[in-house]
Amino acid sequence: MSAVTSKPETAGTAEKSTSEKEKWLHAHRQMVSIRLFEEQVNELYTRALMPGLAHLYSGEEAVAVGICEALRIDDYITSTHRGHGHCLAKGAAPDRMFAELLGKEAGYCRGKGGSMHIADPATGNLGANAIVGGSVGIATGAAFAAKNLGTDRVVVCFFGEGALGQGSLYEVMNLAQLWKLPVIYVCENNQYNEYTHYQDTTAGTILGRAVAFGIETAKVDGQDIRAVNKIAAGLIQRARSGDGPAFLQCDTYRYSGHHVGDIHREYYRSKHEEQLWKTERDPIRLLGSWLIEQGYADAPALETISLEARKSIEAAVKFAIDAPYPSVSEVDEDVYA
Repeated sequence: MSAVTSKPETAGTAEKSTSEKEKWLHAHRQMVSIRLFEEQVNELYTRALMPGLAHLYSGEEAVAVGICEALRIDDYITSTHRGHGHCLAKGAAPDRMFAELLGKEAGYCRGKGGSMHIADPATGNLGANAIVGGSVGIATGAAFAAKNLGTDRVVVCFFGEGALGQGSLYEVMNLAQLWKLPVIYVCENNQYNEYTHYQDTTAGTILGRAVAFGIETAKVDGQDIRAVNKIAAGLIQRARSGDGPAFLQCDTYRYSGHHVGDIHREYYRSKHEEQLWKTERDPIRLLGSWLIEQGYADAPALETISLEARKSIEAAVKFAIDAPYPSVSEVDEDVYA
């Protein structure tokens, strides 16, 4: 009887497997960190330690992480009022993020921007924006600059489906297509415009708006980070090569209310619907299950990742609470007319 031998794995295959494993374990850690970050934001708000409101990103983590993993550090993003996930996925540090939310000097904007106005130029984050659709012009302008300066930088512009009602979006998409600018418009369709289902406020289709300008379009399950990453990578490379803008619709779901004070979600969506997304469509669970199926991790390993992330986030919260507030003497600084 002859012995049956398996074909040895080539070095290239082994490297690819290891690289893929590291990539998706890192992505899993990123999503878990964002989820835990938002849990702490809600806790800080409940304890009255955070001024103003915040709009939590829980449930949508696969979009930010999947897309930012396809970007370079010198590529740009613009964000939204629900922007913590985008900031963290692009490389922002949780301790300085929390400091900004608490109005502390150590924050990214020295405590003067707060939850909806965090920016971090060092990681290519041109800023979040409290105005619905307010960053579309900034993103398109950055893409115009990147092209005219002869760089191959790409800009990703995140916005919610509520921004589809803003005329500025159509003005900039028109210019982006005319001038073949390297910008990706990412519509995070989390199903609700504040307290109203998007189908009650949006005529036609979401993608149809970009199709009208001849812009490259794509639609993806925003809970599947691997699908998001694959499609985003292709659109980003296309833009980097000079082929112009694209519009990506990511269908996702926000687990919390419109903002941290929105506690009466039962008036506009059912608990059954929420539970369905959290149990069957949760992006962290979906990736975790795939990692286990691939043999890249087991349940204890994923739990270890979560515990390490939790310790890191808790340390970041402590840093922010202990950090000093800006001096009263700075009240007139950083004010522009």
